Parts: sequence; C-alpha cells; structure tokens
Amino acid sequence: MRLSKLTWPKAEKYFKESDMVLLPIGSIECHGRHLPLGTDTLIPDRILELIEEKNDILIAPTIPYGACQSLEDYPGTINIDADVLYLFVTQVVQNLYRHGARKILILNGHGGNTKTLERVGLDFDKKGAMVVVLNWWLMAWDMNPAWKGGHGGGEETAGIMGVDPSLVDMEEIGGPLELKDLNENLKATGFRTVRFKGVEIQVLRHTKDVTDNGWIGADHPSTATVEWGREMLQTTADFIVDLIEELKTLP
Repeated sequence: MRLSKLTWPKAEKYFKESDMVLLPIGSIECHGRHLPLGTDTLIPDRILELIEEKNDILIAPTIPYGACQSLEDYPGTINIDADVLYLFVTQVVQNLYRHGARKILILNGHGGNTKTLERVGLDFDKKGAMVVVLNWWLMAWDMNPAWKGGHGGGEETAGIMGVDPSLVDMEEIGGPLELKDLNENLKATGFRTVRFKGVEIQVLRHTKDVTDNGWIGADHPSTATVEWGREMLQTTADFIVDLIEELKTLP
C-alpha cells in the first residue's frame, strides 16, 4: 500500500489500525562501469513490489539519494552530506511518528547510509518508537552465503538482473579487478583498506584513487545471473514479509 496513492482520510484510517510503516532509501552513485547509477534504489524498489504482493504494510515514497562521499567524482553520482541526510530522514520519520507510526522499517540499499540511519533510530528509540534498519544485501548474505558480495560485484549485478537484465551493460564488466596499491608494501584490499605486514589498516581515499572501474569485491560481476537475482530478491522480500508479521506481535 503506497502512501503516495492514498487520500488523507485513508491514511488516517491506516494509522488508526496500524503503527507500522516501511520507508525505502537508496542512492545515486557509481557501481562500476556496467551497472546503473540507481542500483541502490532500483533493487529496493523491486523488493517493495514483491512485498506488496503478500502484505499491505504502508510504504512511504523512496528517498533516492544517499551519502556517498568517496564516489562523488564519478559522473552522475549525487552525494548528500551525512548531516544533511540525517536531518532529512529525521524529518520524514518525525512526520510518520506524528501520524502514529511507532514501528518504522527502513529498507536500505546503500551502505553509506547506515551510520545515519543508526543515528536516527537511536533518536526515536528515546521517543518510544522502534526503527528497524533492513540492509538488504547483508540480509541476503545470511540467507545464502553464496550471495555475499562487494560494491557493484556479483551480488548487486545479479540484483539488477533480477530487476531488468537490460540495465546491465555486459560489455563494460571487463576482466579481473585491479586496485591501486600505495607502494609494494602497502597493498590495497578495498575502498578504504590497505594491508601492511599482514595487518589491514584504513587509508581513506576517494574510490577513483583506488580503482578506475568503480566496483570492488571478491564476487566478480561476470558471475551474476538472472536466476540468482530473482531468487535473491524474492527470498529477501519473503523474509521481510515474515518479519512484518512478527513485529505486529510486539507492543
């Protein structure tokens, strides 16, 4: 049930009968040369469609932008400062709270939003509300460890294939991932990590200084399939539907 499609009397009726709302949030950012900039929004939106087939929870409009500072150099990426994002999400949740929402489920598609969402959740915990952050890609790892992936790797590529295979530019996937080391002794292992003498440390660099491609992880995008993506999104949606019903039992 989409909030944007309800009249206010119907919204009023919903909040008299239910205190639960689902709020999606994503980002517009680089996910390698082969995936669309809206990957972190497109995947949650498809999960929402699958949830709607089985549950009538109220779904607020998706927040399409997120905090993605390290990726902002890639054309098309729209980075929202974490403090600005915090204020915006707080305002959205505050209004839902004012109307009667006490269980706010946030379906998150972007890791860079996580700290901000945790901050919002702790704020509203003090007000007697429950904020449940659903990081879909992490949940999928627990459901099937074979789905575990990095940024723009096999997992997210499969996710977009599960949305619409035509959105993946297969010709841009390329070969093995190449990371830019600091020197022969300081080997890059991730967006923010470098290994020295067997110990991993954080060296905060913009992603373009780490990889020209924009994706990262052990799961190469070429491993993704449509079947993987569809199964993963459906499994995630089914889990959330079950969780919604369980949360209804809480005061």
